[in-house]
Amino acid sequence: MSGMLAGKTAFVTGGSGGIGRAICARFAREGATVVAADLEPRGEPVDGVEYLRYDVTDEAGCRAAFADLAERWNQLDVLVNAAGIEIEMTIEDTSLDDWNRIFAINVTGTFLTSKFALPLLRKSAGASIVNFGSYDGFIADPGLAAYCATKGAVHALTRAMACDHGPEGIRINAVCPGYVDTPMLQSFFGESGDIDSLKQAVRDVHPLRTYGQPDDIANLVNWLASDEARYASGQLWIIDGGLSAQVQQMRL
Repeated sequence: MSGMLAGKTAFVTGGSGGIGRAICARFAREGATVVAADLEPRGEPVDGVEYLRYDVTDEAGCRAAFADLAERWNQLDVLVNAAGIEIEMTIEDTSLDDWNRIFAINVTGTFLTSKFALPLLRKSAGASIVNFGSYDGFIADPGLAAYCATKGAVHALTRAMACDHGPEGIRINAVCPGYVDTPMLQSFFGESGDIDSLKQAVRDVHPLRTYGQPDDIANLVNWLASDEARYASGQLWIIDGGLSAQVQQMRL
C-alpha cells in the first residue's frame, strides 16, 4: 500500500458491514487509525481497526461517542457515513414505522454523526466526509421507494454540507454505488430456486457484465479521504459498472 492515509484518523459508521468493513480494512492498510462504529461486530476482527458499539439514530449516544473520542484524539480527519438499510416495498406496502426507521438510519444517522463529528473535523488540516448515496438516488429500482427517497435526501444533504463547511476546510462528497456483492445484495436475491440465473441476469444488465465488490467502493472512498482529492467536494460519485449510463429499455 502507498500509505495515503498515514497519520490520519478515521471514523466509519456501518464499519462492520460489507462495504464499511472493506473501507475500514483499506484505511488501516493505508496507515490510518480507524474506528469501525456499528451496532454489533460482524465477521472476524480486522487488523488495525478498533470496533465501537454505535447507534446512528441515538442522539445522546452519538454525542457521547465523539466527546469520548475528543479525549483520545486531537482531531478527526475522515468521517465515512456508511450505515444504511434497504426496505424492498412500494409506498403502498411501506408502513409509517418502516418509513421512519429507514430515514432515521440512512438520513438522520448521517446528519447526527456529521453534526457531532464537526468539532473534531475542524481541527484537521484536510478533513473529509464521505456520505453514502446510491445510484438509486438518481434513477429508481422498482419496489424500493423509501430507500430511493432516503438516498435522494443524502445527495441533497451532501451538497448542502459541502457549501456550509467548505470554508472551514472540510470536504464533503457522496459515493453512489450500484449493485455491490454485500449481504444487502444477497437479501435482494432472496432464496430463489434459480438464484444463479438471477445473479447472472444482474451481471448482464451492466455494461461491464458484472456487479461490484466491496473493495471497488473502498478504493474510491480511500481516494476521497486522501489529500489527493483535496479539490474534490460537493460531488456525487456514481460507481455502478456503467449501469446508469445506459437506457435500460433499449437493451435487446
